[in-house]
Amino acid sequence: MKPLYRFTALILTVIGFSSCVRKQAEPNIIYILADDLGYGELGAYGQEIIETPHIDALAKTGMRFTQHYSGSPVCAPSRSVLMTGQHTGHTHIRGNDEWKARGEVWDYAAMFENPFLEGQRPLLDSIVTVAEILKDAGYQTGSVGKWGLGAPTTEGVPNRQGFDFFYGYNCQRQAHTYYPMHLWRNEERNLLNNKMVPPHSNLSEGVDPNNPKSYADYALNDYAPELMHEEALKFIEENKDRPFFLYYASPIPHLPLQAPQRWVDYYQKKLGPEEPYTGKSYFPNLTPRATYAAMISYLDEQVGDIVVQLKNLGIYDNTLIIFSSDNGPTYTGGADTPYFDSAKPFKTERGWAKGFLHEGGIRVPMIASWSGRITPGTTSNHLSAFYDVMPTLCEVVGQPIPGQSDGISFLPTLLNKPQMEKHEYLYWEFPAYNGQQAVRMGKWKGMRENIFDGNLEIELYDLDADIQEQFNIAARHHDVVEKIETIMKREHVPSTLDRFKISQLGDK
Repeated sequence: MKPLYRFTALILTVIGFSSCVRKQAEPNIIYILADDLGYGELGAYGQEIIETPHIDALAKTGMRFTQHYSGSPVCAPSRSVLMTGQHTGHTHIRGNDEWKARGEVWDYAAMFENPFLEGQRPLLDSIVTVAEILKDAGYQTGSVGKWGLGAPTTEGVPNRQGFDFFYGYNCQRQAHTYYPMHLWRNEERNLLNNKMVPPHSNLSEGVDPNNPKSYADYALNDYAPELMHEEALKFIEENKDRPFFLYYASPIPHLPLQAPQRWVDYYQKKLGPEEPYTGKSYFPNLTPRATYAAMISYLDEQVGDIVVQLKNLGIYDNTLIIFSSDNGPTYTGGADTPYFDSAKPFKTERGWAKGFLHEGGIRVPMIASWSGRITPGTTSNHLSAFYDVMPTLCEVVGQPIPGQSDGISFLPTLLNKPQMEKHEYLYWEFPAYNGQQAVRMGKWKGMRENIFDGNLEIELYDLDADIQEQFNIAARHHDVVEKIETIMKREHVPSTLDRFKISQLGDK
């Protein structure tokens, strides 16, 4: 059983405000989550090469946030923060954990024979999710895309975490190919017309890397992003007459580099000749830059499809659409993100983007569009993070905010009303990439890196003057460092999972 929601002192205000919101029919809610999309990879955020007209149009019809942060610098913990409203010092899943104790979890053939080898460690049944809150509010709830928060048969699968419908990848490792042998429809496998090509395979020895035929195994029949998109549109169609919540967790543009050929051709013509990618970390690709750009433009096209469908069904004006990304851009697998300046204005290179608590790893785009409610073309510098999504949606639908939540509703900001409650600080921890902690407090950013090496020194950056975090000024501001150290100590609660414990912080 899920715990009863605990009312906080804020809840009376929330209920009063929400009663005004709910005089109209309950709004539909669509939350679109890109995967590894950098802060600077949308036209609305300054991208100059990759074209994203439909997502840019969302910004023109809605609000663009410039100070929004993901839950973590990698997939699973970021999604755990989003679903539970808890930051990574509290949420159950604090890192990517492939749960190797089960067996050969990286063996693609073994996973196909034994689905229990798929997936990551599960969310606990005792934790309330956004989906459960909206389901209790009378919403039909659907998740399409990549999950990563509970292996098949565990309590963490989407259908046991508040979603009426799920279609997509249960497992993050399976999503390392866009032509998988199966996807999941609820708790059953949906077999696809693709042969087995294990993720991370490379070109056969002796083949010509400049010959397109050498890459035939990496463009098969059933393209998962297309299949999942069809299911998302179907979910909207089937629920047009009642309030629905759609969590559309696209795997794009996470590697490997696989995109519809028409978009690859478009960018080949635009970008010109380039060197093939034949590395070992992900599938090889003949035109890596063109393919990476093609993936993002295809995602943009899908966003456009959703808007068109909402308008055709006559429900666009009563639908809140939020678009964001789970973390910053990657640095491997042929994705030449420095070429696209993907984290601009932050640093994009390895050590500064995905996997790291620097701005390029956790500052992400967020766009919210709600016709007639959000003022078109507005920009907000309101400080927010993934754990604010739960309380925001609670306020939208008039539900109490669970006491577990670390977040603050940003609904007043969306509706151009005074944002009375604001974060004094934001907190992250990450028990991977050698251990990290970070705090954002006003203009200040405090970081610990290499904690597993015993380093507990806090670096301090003034983001107003040093957006790329190049100058550690901790020695000049001992008082600020002390405040940040106090926050880090207070917000870190030892994980109940050994995999996420940080002994250097006193965890046993």
